Amino acid sequence: MKKNIRLTVEYDGTAYNGWQKQKNGRTIQGEIENALLAMTGIKVTLTGSGRTDAGVHALGQVANFICDTRLEPEAFFNGLNSLLPEDIVIKECAHVHEKFHSRYDAKSKVYNYRILNRKCPAAVGRDYAWHIRKPLLLDAMKAAASCIAGTHDFKAMEGTGSPRKSTVRTVFRAEIHKNEDLVIFEIEADGFLRFMVRNIIGTLICAGLGKISPGDIKDIIGSRDRGKACATAPAHGLFLMEVKY
Repeated sequence: MKKNIRLTVEYDGTAYNGWQKQKNGRTIQGEIENALLAMTGIKVTLTGSGRTDAGVHALGQVANFICDTRLEPEAFFNGLNSLLPEDIVIKECAHVHEKFHSRYDAKSKVYNYRILNRKCPAAVGRDYAWHIRKPLLLDAMKAAASCIAGTHDFKAMEGTGSPRKSTVRTVFRAEIHKNEDLVIFEIEADGFLRFMVRNIIGTLICAGLGKISPGDIKDIIGSRDRGKACATAPAHGLFLMEVKY
């Protein structure tokens, strides 16, 4: 009996070459597909809600697979968590409608980016936040982030090498919060271009360091020129928090 199974996946991306399966290098998709093969004896294709790059983490990635099996979701939940490495965990497993598609049915995604803003780096948690030594101007970063919300052409914030029909995306919210030494940027949009969040973060940091004014981000986005934006932030501060359907 064919079943469509939906997974919610949490992973530490530090040791992986991203989500998408590759010929060389470990990936999240590859590890889960290998575990599914061990469980079912069938080569199963796992479809994710989207790719995450090497070093990016997730607390709420969503994926689905279709498999001719008698196994129930509870069996997949227990079996996968026993077979997968400790840095990949299946948080939820459910039987869904046969037409459910984790990528095409997604309405929005939520990402967090974490910045440790203090003189000294972190010994614990250093793989989960970008260390910025100089004090950041939080109000300037908040003002710059407010310019990102709405429907825009984000070509200026796109990395190269990603096929897409359009560079227009709708950002529902873009917010900056601070918790002691940790500055957290949260963004929700209907979709993201390659490196889009990390390029936005790099540009927000420029505003936070006084290198550009908060209003400059409007001109940068309007230019559609990647060269106008600032450097790409490192991957290890980025988390896929949630996919909404």
